[in-house]
Amino acid sequence: MNLFEQNYQDAMKQIAPLAHRMRPESLDQFVGQEHLLGRDRPLRIAIEEDTVSSCIFWGPPGCGKTTLAHLIARHTSAHFEPLNASTSGVPELRKRIAEAEERLRYNIQRTILFLDEIHRFNKAQQDFLLSFVENGTLVLIGATTENPSFEVNAPLLSRMQVYVFQPLETNHLRHLVNRAVSDGERGLGEYGAELSEDAIDLLTRIADGDIRLALNALELAVQMCKPDEDHRRNLDADIVHTAVQKRLLRHDKAGDEHYNLISAFIKSVRGSDPDAAVYWLARLLEGGEDPRFIARRMVILASEDVGNADAQALLVADAAARAVEFVGLPEAQLNLAHAAVYLACARKSNAACMALLAAQKDVREEPAYPVPLHLRNAPTQLMRDLNYGEGYKYAHDFPGHVTNQEHLPEALQGKTYYKPTDIGAERQIQEHLKEIRKTSDD
Repeated sequence: MNLFEQNYQDAMKQIAPLAHRMRPESLDQFVGQEHLLGRDRPLRIAIEEDTVSSCIFWGPPGCGKTTLAHLIARHTSAHFEPLNASTSGVPELRKRIAEAEERLRYNIQRTILFLDEIHRFNKAQQDFLLSFVENGTLVLIGATTENPSFEVNAPLLSRMQVYVFQPLETNHLRHLVNRAVSDGERGLGEYGAELSEDAIDLLTRIADGDIRLALNALELAVQMCKPDEDHRRNLDADIVHTAVQKRLLRHDKAGDEHYNLISAFIKSVRGSDPDAAVYWLARLLEGGEDPRFIARRMVILASEDVGNADAQALLVADAAARAVEFVGLPEAQLNLAHAAVYLACARKSNAACMALLAAQKDVREEPAYPVPLHLRNAPTQLMRDLNYGEGYKYAHDFPGHVTNQEHLPEALQGKTYYKPTDIGAERQIQEHLKEIRKTSDD
């Protein structure tokens, strides 16, 4: 390292955010992800023995994916090349790959390409990397917050090991916050800061497993806290709360967390748990989810999971969807909560949904049977001459407004698609259909 590089490193220690400055310098300093980096874990062994193969680090923000990649750079004899997929493209990759081929040919040195936010590469860009990963020109390490099953091409994914990173636990966050407060070289030791227990608790709750968020909030809180006569800065929860202002929930409207949250919401409503339904609804709203998306999902659920057990459910869900358009946020949150609670408490039946699925199965697998002649409309003389509509029985001309007429194609007669339950209003439908079918049998 020359003088200019040393000056740059020193300057970065002064101006870089606390989360960057406090990155661990060895595997022993790395906190969390014990399931991956415990002493006997394969990834830990591969790093220490410099045998890391192509892999993907998948996990939420601030859990150590990029940090671990830079620790690998410290431990490997391979050339380490970091890139960010959001700012790089194929021309940049061509240049780096050409350099990697030269290193391998002339120096017999591997190249590790660390591609942060790999999910931002499109299919063509990912396909471009495939052959170079396969022939060993590159050891590719990708980092992503998105589910690689959806965001990484199957051929590339099949050649890479996926390591799942978990959000940091509370004890991890507390340890790292205390380390940052006491570190006089890279941390906040020079400020003489002391955190109360409630301040640390608030920081860890705000962080929600994201150490970057916790440390950046800590740095801001320390800097805005005025020192006392002994030059100590005593931070309590109020100071931390003032510094942070508003907790930002982890939510991506197009990503994995989006689907996780809406799945939890729908399954809570389906499971008749109004408390969980309201909690997940609040998480979605606080995370900035489009209220129209939530309303649409409730309209679907009203027919899929409640159905005729409570026919009012669809009206309530539809009214909430209309209220979202008419009223808008923030007031429409009340309409969404009203509908969510109603649907959660409503009696459930998926009989209508199952009837449709069963009928669709026959439509796909059976021949397209012609409509029976007696059910066909006959608006012209030609159609009447062809016996369209002949023998049709008008239901209202019969006792109880019911006939024993067949309405299915001959090959499907006797099929039962709709099987109402004995739950809620469907009990009455069940009894009514028994009477109708008895009449048909007669």
